[in-house]
Amino acid sequence: MELVNAFKAARDKLGICGDIIGADCTDTAPALCFTDKKYVIPRIDSGEYIDALKAIVAKESISLVVPTIDTELKLLAENRVELEEYGARVLIATENVVKICSDKALTSRFFGKHGFDRPNEIPKKVWQNYEGKFPLFIKPRDGSSSINAFKINNKGELNFFTHYVKNPIVQQCVNGQEYTIDILTDFEGNPILIVPRKRLAVRGGEILKGQIDKNQKIIAIAKRLVKELGYIGQLTVQGFWTSDEKLQLIEMNARFGGGATMSIKAGADFCEKLYRMLKRERLEYDESYRDGAYIVRFDDSVVIQND
Repeated sequence: MELVNAFKAARDKLGICGDIIGADCTDTAPALCFTDKKYVIPRIDSGEYIDALKAIVAKESISLVVPTIDTELKLLAENRVELEEYGARVLIATENVVKICSDKALTSRFFGKHGFDRPNEIPKKVWQNYEGKFPLFIKPRDGSSSINAFKINNKGELNFFTHYVKNPIVQQCVNGQEYTIDILTDFEGNPILIVPRKRLAVRGGEILKGQIDKNQKIIAIAKRLVKELGYIGQLTVQGFWTSDEKLQLIEMNARFGGGATMSIKAGADFCEKLYRMLKRERLEYDESYRDGAYIVRFDDSVVIQND
């Protein structure tokens, strides 16, 4: 809902004519109450999802397809060229980059290969006889929203959780201030917006309270990361800023993060930039957002009228 309204506000600010169209597998998705038009489409795993998207893109003359959940990223990356033949840009990176971002083990290895600090991975072959330091942290390689992500405090927990969590990665647990970095590049891969924000309170993997922090060291790391990755579009990066002023990177999401609207509220208007990019405007890197701003999120309710 927040992201839909942010796109509508940017559209109205720029005086652009055009609908914000939402698609979901159920008509009770709250965000569909705020779109100009809505479509109920097959589930991502149905085999009919991409064809349904193509039909909407063609019918509505869509200019930009914006993914919002991890499970659709691989499909959109694989079908990006075909979707764009219908006239719409897809806000998605290349297949290889999406593969790296979607697999937390590949993400960690990418960080290590390119000289970025990250928590050490504990190889599977030593889990049973691990003699190193605790705590550790375990999560699914393809996980999302902190589901089945656990802190491991001893050998007993390590044995249990490595059997309980499917397809896991185990890493050293990192102490420090957790950050999310919202990043947008133009269609040539040049950084346009980079917004670090502290994660001060989280529920179910979603940020509730945050603070914008224009930390130039973190911004420099983000710029180098985008370049090394060859990234195009919207990227969400998470990591911990440690006491020795290092950013321990833990994961990347090749899409808008759930808290990206917090950065938008602080003046980093990703939606406006995307509209301008679609108009083929040449954009410069922008750091004019409000440094130090505290942003809090809250629940809301909406009545859905089913005909």
